[in-house]
Amino acid sequence: MRFAVFAFLFALLATLTMATGAPQRSVIISYPNSTPQSTVDEVMAAIRKAGGTITHVYNIIKGFSATGPPAAFEQVHSLSGSHTATIEEDGVVHANNGYSA
Repeated sequence: MRFAVFAFLFALLATLTMATGAPQRSVIISYPNSTPQSTVDEVMAAIRKAGGTITHVYNIIKGFSATGPPAAFEQVHSLSGSHTATIEEDGVVHANNGYSA
């Protein structure tokens, strides 16, 4: 009986993982300092509504990082108006070009 329950839970977990296996992007979106905070807030809300997640809001620059399906980031430029948004893939950066001493 225990094995059957374990097998059922494993199959359920595998099914849920495959069902939500849509490709995800991890990006950093930044704006010029002159961009109104209301514009940035509107873009963050649109990303959340499209199924994305805001993972960090930066204080040094006007911007944030987010993950989500590619469709979540398609509206960023149109919602930004005259303030140009920069969208960069988020990732690990090495200062020594990957070489170690």
